[in-house]
Amino acid sequence: MPVFSHSACLAHDTGPMHAECAARLEAVTRGLRDSYADLEWIDAPRASRGQLLRVHTEALLHAVLETRPHDRIWLDPDTVLSPASAEAGLRAAGAVVAAVEMVLNGEAKRAFCAVRPPGHHATTCAPMGFCLFNSIAVGAAHALDKFGLSRIVIADFDVHHGNGTQAIFDHEPRVVFASSHQMPLYPDSGHVDDRGVNNIFNAPLPPGAGSEQFRETWTNRLLPQLDAFRPQLVMISAGFDAHRLDPLAQLQLDAADFAWITRELVAIADRHADGRVVSSLEGGYDLQALRESAIAHVGALRG
Repeated sequence: MPVFSHSACLAHDTGPMHAECAARLEAVTRGLRDSYADLEWIDAPRASRGQLLRVHTEALLHAVLETRPHDRIWLDPDTVLSPASAEAGLRAAGAVVAAVEMVLNGEAKRAFCAVRPPGHHATTCAPMGFCLFNSIAVGAAHALDKFGLSRIVIADFDVHHGNGTQAIFDHEPRVVFASSHQMPLYPDSGHVDDRGVNNIFNAPLPPGAGSEQFRETWTNRLLPQLDAFRPQLVMISAGFDAHRLDPLAQLQLDAADFAWITRELVAIADRHADGRVVSSLEGGYDLQALRESAIAHVGALRG
């Protein structure tokens, strides 16, 4: 199974004590290399300007690509731009585009993107919440436009709601977005009554919810919606910060829960999408929990 990554993603410098740090990606890549000797590691290409403009404005591209800071600057209270950040963002988005290309060209069934910064909070016009470009949205838009797909699912199990992804696609009937997330919690979005054009399905979980409630929610509320859509491609915003050890939230999951939901999503892809799944790393801020969860997730993707 291919894993897309790039050393440029390590150079995105968020500064001391920032939760979204290079050590996160190091924990994931070392864990995967130690656990699975047969993974195919591929250097992520840069996303092109045209690929980014499918989901982002020129103003956002200018802010990320043309600012060229000499030191770290803050785009919002959480989101840092350093001298190396633009390259990292291009590689992160490019990883998802390349993974989509490989999967839809029949060169692989499933692919994982081990990249940072994360992406699912970035909206059409604004970087936010540690995110510069919305990588999963860039990849989905590429699948729609280049390959002519008409049914794509984006499943997001990060503990924080993927507000950017929802906002980008909430009037796009070819994309179904389903999210479980803690509420209340940043970014204070993802309500049950957000429905878009009947393509948005949110399932907020209260602080302290654990495995039983998480699995029940996906089994009864979210997975049936995805199955009924009969997707031609399943995409995953794979955030692991719903783990019980994560310092930024209060859900009580463990690595086995991430393996379970991954297997359920792979099963939907097997039924409807010739097994095609593209997953990209989002959150996860306890390094040991992140390592274990990524290993479990990729193990389930590998089957």
